[in-house]
Amino acid sequence: MRANCSRSSACPANGSEEELQAELEAHGNLELVFTVMSAVMMGLLMFSLGCSVDIRKLWLHIRRPWGIAVGLICQFGLMPFIAYLLAISFSLKPAQAIVVLIMGCCPGGTISNIFTFWVDGDMDLSISMTTCSTLAALGMMPLCLYLYTWSWRLEQNLSIPYQNIGITLVCLTIPVAFGICVNYRWPKPSKIILKIGAIVGGALLLVVAVAGVVLAKGSWNSDIILLTISFIFPLIGHVMGFLLALLTHQSWQRCRTISLETGAQNIQMCVTMLQLSFTTTQLVEMFSFPLAYGLFQVLDGFLIVAAYQTYKRGLKNKHRQENPGCVKACQKRQIPSPHETSTFLEVNEEATMTPGLSG
Repeated sequence: MRANCSRSSACPANGSEEELQAELEAHGNLELVFTVMSAVMMGLLMFSLGCSVDIRKLWLHIRRPWGIAVGLICQFGLMPFIAYLLAISFSLKPAQAIVVLIMGCCPGGTISNIFTFWVDGDMDLSISMTTCSTLAALGMMPLCLYLYTWSWRLEQNLSIPYQNIGITLVCLTIPVAFGICVNYRWPKPSKIILKIGAIVGGALLLVVAVAGVVLAKGSWNSDIILLTISFIFPLIGHVMGFLLALLTHQSWQRCRTISLETGAQNIQMCVTMLQLSFTTTQLVEMFSFPLAYGLFQVLDGFLIVAAYQTYKRGLKNKHRQENPGCVKACQKRQIPSPHETSTFLEVNEEATMTPGLSG
């Protein structure tokens, strides 16, 4: 059942039909760019990142899914609750509150995988969390939306984009499976593919962010409250995900991974759900939030990577100053993966693989 636009505050006041059509065409072009770029980026990126996955470590995560369980709690426990608190705190209108809640209930996006690589996170856990959260979204999205939206008494039914979820799962699992096979059969070339994929993925993220800013320049005139929420929402998700992982005695590497997975949401899935559930007049106001959220989560990710890399260099310099005799020996040693360059950042990482040993 569709919402009555004449009674909704989401309808644009005194807006002509031509202006509305022009805005919808702009959003359609933006959606096409994001869809094509996301498909290309996801396929290439997940194949290259799959080259970093060790089948034995992946099987360990499946056998003892403690890290995956913590990530799912963050994804479908913390994020919807944070979205609800933000909607209540800022006294949002029903249409605005719904779009914030839909974003909070979406599964994790693939953007978190590339940022996890650049902060030397657990790639096996990151890819496992992205796949599991997308699969769990088939049941958790309807459940979370039902629990948090009943107080607004919507006049329209929210449509879950099951087809979009299925396509996302296919785009995740197939390239990753090929990447795992390449890493298992040809470990040395897989390291080169991994580095190239990480660089190309970062460049694609910048292109998507710039394209979003240019094509959606008319949407930035929307409600300043929604823009504020789109800025602080991913930051709160990163912080709360890190704290929950820390409280559950995860390793530092896993804490970084879960933090990035928590704050990064699947923007395309949110946009698809809005299109399936709301009228065209409501979409003009709603589209600005997922676009702004996508832009800010990219910027937040680059800031986190820059902060980590700065910290990493400082720690390396300190290590070299304290141990000048081992610099030459370290330079002679070949380092096959960027993750191994930060082994001095992890203190007894294997001892914290399970909660029982973390103490």
